[in-house]
Amino acid sequence: MDRGYFPEALAALYALLFTWLGWTVADRAVWYAEVTPLVLAYLGLLLTAGRFRFSNLSYLAVFIALMWHTVGAHYTFSLVPMGWLVEALGLARNPYDRIGHVLLGLLVLPVMEVLLRKRLCGLALASWFAVFTIGAVGALYEIIEWAYAVLEGGGAGIGFLGAQGDPWDAQADMACNLAGALLALPLYWRFGPRG
Repeated sequence: MDRGYFPEALAALYALLFTWLGWTVADRAVWYAEVTPLVLAYLGLLLTAGRFRFSNLSYLAVFIALMWHTVGAHYTFSLVPMGWLVEALGLARNPYDRIGHVLLGLLVLPVMEVLLRKRLCGLALASWFAVFTIGAVGALYEIIEWAYAVLEGGGAGIGFLGAQGDPWDAQADMACNLAGALLALPLYWRFGPRG
């Protein structure tokens, strides 16, 4: 499948922006904790590109999710400068984290693509499996956040957790992951490759 150089361009752009955003950060411990899964995902895509090349749609979805998360890691999610939106909507907290969890739902696109192009199941089952995968990964990440916050403690633990005083933060984040996944499904149904 000829995709041109779009994925390579996104990979290079992400590497440049990652380096720039990582040069100086709000909290280095939070930065390392936040970007570790991003680097693993990025390296995983680079290492497997020769064996399985995703569609441009899937690469774009991954790029958007990784970039949003990288910006959040740069500032720490609760400190991303979004005061204008907080004021405009009368919000009690910075919404950057919640928006990021919705955007992580875009990752249903590459999950579905693997399932359908490898002919592991049909469209309906791939859709359900992809949504459940995003939900499970989101729940696992919330457990990792909690464990890190308990072990690290202090400002780094609170910065990584990003709850902003919300006792239901983990549940809301998982709901946002699922909502994003459900919202992204029609993108694949309409534009995603089938095989």
